[in-house]
Amino acid sequence: MAVTSFQDLPLADRDRAWDGGAAEKRVRRWADAEDEPNEKYRDAHVWYDAEKKDNFTAYKLLIADVIDGKLTVVPRGVITAGNVMVGSRGGIDLPERDIDRVKSHLAKYYKKMDDQPPWEQ
Repeated sequence: MAVTSFQDLPLADRDRAWDGGAAEKRVRRWADAEDEPNEKYRDAHVWYDAEKKDNFTAYKLLIADVIDGKLTVVPRGVITAGNVMVGSRGGIDLPERDIDRVKSHLAKYYKKMDDQPPWEQ
């Protein structure tokens, strides 16, 4: 199990719509990961199961999309992931040891957005 390294990716405008399914497709194309995940694909997510890293279902908490050819974090994607971390959409099943690191990763983007993560409110 692994939390992806914080990449300090650029942020999209806060009002940009978030469509995780469409973002997933664009990230796969951009990363040249249409057949199997790779490191570029991994960077768009916050967490993945390192033991199953060759399987798309091992990747969770997509927060980025491809905008103007660049991997870019979408604030509404971060907010969605943050809400999932506090139980929205049925929550998420992650190893206990990874939860604080996932929250830390997300909190860095919340800070860039001048916002506060839901677990701190």
